[in-house]
Amino acid sequence: MSRACPAAGCRDLPFHAAYAVDDASEVALEDYARTVGRASAAETVRGEGGAGPISGVHLCGTGAALTEALAADIEDFARDLAVGTAAGGLGWS
Repeated sequence: MSRACPAAGCRDLPFHAAYAVDDASEVALEDYARTVGRASAAETVRGEGGAGPISGVHLCGTGAALTEALAADIEDFARDLAVGTAAGGLGWS
């Protein structure tokens, strides 16, 4: 799975804004998106060259319909993680 080599069932989920998160939060976001999207894999999307804040998530093998509500839920989780990162922890701790 990779954004560079998308396969059938892959979907990009762009965010309305970009979020700066630390490494642990990035992994948490990928796990969350994979789980709620019932996907086989998830990868965060950053600016060109893989740098900068996270601007979305790439999902592979999605088993759930990617509704606006699901997209908003995943972006809300990313926003919460960014707030937690700025405060020195994960968004829920």
